[in-house]
Amino acid sequence: MVNRQPSASSVPRVGFVSLGCPKALVDAERILTQVRAEGYEVVGDYEGADVVVVNTCGFIESAIEESLDAIGEALAENGRVIVTGCLGAQAGKILSTYPQVLAITGPHDQAGVMQALHEHLPQRHDPFTSLVPPQGIKLTPAHYAYLKISEGCNHRCTFCIIPSLRGDLVSRPLGEVLQEAEHLVQAGVRELLVISQDTSAYGVDVRYRTGFWQGRPLRTRMTELARALGQMGVWVRLHYVYPYPHVDELIPLMAEGLVLPYLDVPLQHASPRILRAMKRPGDVERTLERIQSWRRDCPDLTLRSTFIAGFPGETEEDFQQLLDFLEEAQLDRVGCFAYSPVEGATANALPDSVPVVVREERQARFMERQEKISAQRLQRFVGRDCQVLVDELTPEGGAVGRSAADAPEIDGIVAIAPAAGFKVGEFVTVRIEEAMAHDLSGFRVDHVGS
Repeated sequence: MVNRQPSASSVPRVGFVSLGCPKALVDAERILTQVRAEGYEVVGDYEGADVVVVNTCGFIESAIEESLDAIGEALAENGRVIVTGCLGAQAGKILSTYPQVLAITGPHDQAGVMQALHEHLPQRHDPFTSLVPPQGIKLTPAHYAYLKISEGCNHRCTFCIIPSLRGDLVSRPLGEVLQEAEHLVQAGVRELLVISQDTSAYGVDVRYRTGFWQGRPLRTRMTELARALGQMGVWVRLHYVYPYPHVDELIPLMAEGLVLPYLDVPLQHASPRILRAMKRPGDVERTLERIQSWRRDCPDLTLRSTFIAGFPGETEEDFQQLLDFLEEAQLDRVGCFAYSPVEGATANALPDSVPVVVREERQARFMERQEKISAQRLQRFVGRDCQVLVDELTPEGGAVGRSAADAPEIDGIVAIAPAAGFKVGEFVTVRIEEAMAHDLSGFRVDHVGS
């Protein structure tokens, strides 16, 4: 079997084999159109191709056999094969015979084929002629970037109109996400902030189908994605993690140091009655048990959450349940919003609207209570050495950075006393001397990396 490496040619070359019905032929035409539009050269023989795409049929047994034979021939003649088409929906059948294929996508999956080509046969990037760098144009500082893994949401929270704006959940292909992450890391990004409307639901819409990364099959699922990202040697921070049961699988990854011990879990309230009105999970006792379990398994875990005060129908008793939950949960970072009607949200029709002045008063009471909790939680860092990512330099020769407990823009900072040689985007070790309500301060004791 050929063990071919991509040619040194400036133009990457793609071979294409298409089987099956006219619908599959149209799929092949669309894929080839995109291949040419992106500057790849299409060649008509195995020998001249850097990668061969086999568009398969899987309708009847004879078609399956023909497709498997075509894959085998392409592997024997070229060695680098991407499989797409109807048989791709039965990835296990292909992998049991040909585990060495580079990637498998299903029928009419032009995006999946292009993502596999980008991974296994990337365009040669020329910094002198390319208008866009491999990582794309970013508006964040060069040392951190947001990594969106899906669009839309399957939940129907009564205060939210995201599904009507962005639709139901659509997960990005696993390999595409990891390829973007790799480009970002290669460009100097030191922290990846994973975001979506519902990070925990990643892959639900595609039934956790098998994706491919660096030739390895991986399930399109949050845990597997987090583990793969954690092997890239940078900070990985998870946002908007809806508290599904499988979130528990992330805690060992955090304890191992693969991803940051930081969970952003939007809980919204703690009164079971109000949670039902919001159409949110309502088992508060179970939530508290899980928080205790998470912290037992990963003592350094930082928990961030958001809440709504003054939701329609919220009584003083409901609000007191929320305050009691804060005391028991001892969350590290918390935001609270006074309820505000959103055009199109079903919560607008709920009875017993809470007066604006009461909503705002409850929000203020909430934040006053949480500020004391946050300040107390931060005291555990005093006297410890913490890894800090430098975000900016101060005129006095010091620096401002963030610890693993701090997401940019929304959490606290670590103020670092003046010292020589700070660089934005480097990791340094800081000995924490003081903890305030939201921020820490200390002095550098050692470089961790640059």
